[in-house]
Amino acid sequence: MFIIFKKSKTLQLIIHTFHSIHTQITSHPIISFSIFSLFLIQIFIFCSRSPPPLPPPSPVNDDKCNSGKVYVYELPSIFNSDLVGTCDDLDPWHWQCGVATNAGYGTTAVELAGIIPESLAQVWYRTNQFSSEIIFHNRILKHKCRTTEPESATVFYIPFYAGLAVGKYLFSDSTTSARDFHAEKLIEWVQTQPYWRRSNGSDHVIVLGRITWDFRRLTDPEKRWGSKFLNMPEMQNVTRLTIERAPGDYHDIGIPYPTGFHPRSVTDIRTWQTFVRTYNRTSLFTFVGAARDDVGDDIRGLLLRTCRNESVTGTCRVVDCAVTPCANGSSAIMESLLGSEFCLQPRGDSYTRRSVFDCMVAGAVPVLFWNRTMYDQYEWYLPEEPESYSVFIDHGDVSEGRKSIKEVLESYGREELRKMREKVIEIIPKIVYGDGSGSNGDMKDAFEIAVDRVLRRIKGEIDQRRRESDVNVAGN
Repeated sequence: MFIIFKKSKTLQLIIHTFHSIHTQITSHPIISFSIFSLFLIQIFIFCSRSPPPLPPPSPVNDDKCNSGKVYVYELPSIFNSDLVGTCDDLDPWHWQCGVATNAGYGTTAVELAGIIPESLAQVWYRTNQFSSEIIFHNRILKHKCRTTEPESATVFYIPFYAGLAVGKYLFSDSTTSARDFHAEKLIEWVQTQPYWRRSNGSDHVIVLGRITWDFRRLTDPEKRWGSKFLNMPEMQNVTRLTIERAPGDYHDIGIPYPTGFHPRSVTDIRTWQTFVRTYNRTSLFTFVGAARDDVGDDIRGLLLRTCRNESVTGTCRVVDCAVTPCANGSSAIMESLLGSEFCLQPRGDSYTRRSVFDCMVAGAVPVLFWNRTMYDQYEWYLPEEPESYSVFIDHGDVSEGRKSIKEVLESYGREELRKMREKVIEIIPKIVYGDGSGSNGDMKDAFEIAVDRVLRRIKGEIDQRRRESDVNVAGN
């Protein structure tokens, strides 16, 4: 019988003891035989003992997981953590050093000191608008309905940072194969997983930190923007949570852009709501943005000029992002939004803008010029009646001079405006991402709403397929 020990302090101790016993046996063979027999028994007991069990994972609270549980794939780091990298290989217009720190929330927004309540200074960050992939990944690992047993899962979460993967190539002279590399490798990997093969991805979900159009490159060779990730056949059944969805695509779900406010508790939320509700707003409206001279019918340039003209009388506040860095917020933006009743929200480079969420978190009423900026994007988060929390003025009426923004906004009475602001303030908890360390009780934030609705939706689809299968079996 041979017993193999791992080279360790235990081995060294046993060898030393054995040599000592050997010496005793040589000197006193009869007395030492009994001692040696006892020693062998101890070795046998030691070697046959099982190693101590690992602590079990945190138990899933089934009472709060009626729609099922979520399993998080442990992807090779090439698909997530390796992509965070350094700040010099990402989009130079929007990414800055440190934005991917602190679980995606970024560094503390120290520039807001003296503007926001002192008690909330530690929950405002310089959060990048494209960081939702990192935020969701870190939050889902601690979610109460996460399971480490895939056979018990309703939903399978793929923590692939697709936005980071393509983002580092969007503003460089890159090839299509470079922009597709990570997406193609991810599909190869996930197709080896048994639960993917079982459902062909229909019970899988992914978070996309950039707009959906960054993953839908057209087949025309001249349309080189983005990757082909969402055009790949394997992705057609996967649920995609994205900051801007493709209208009409059932599998695209719009989620709020991350803002800088990440409350720790209900107390933080209530404190902020009271603060914006009672803030002294001295201007009628504000505009935060930059002109786009290279775009035809540049309504942003028109709004910028309009606001500058009205700033003489104090009617409008303006933050020109061609002068003031606006990518991750600033004290100028916060002061402008807090000090105004309304905020003008034209479309950005696409139909949606992070600024709409910054505006609402600051308690200002958004003024929209395209329906697709909000109304058909974020159904899980916004009221069904858009007029209850926003003002809509068609961009054509503004561009062609048929309507005056100032006259439209001045037509709202004090009580009507108060009700609209109250609705905006009511929405705030739903459109911010809490820091996940505290307890928000029954008040769900943007992350919790997304996870809950995805679980309910996919469970409903699974139940429906089972009912249809049972009917077919009964019919036969």
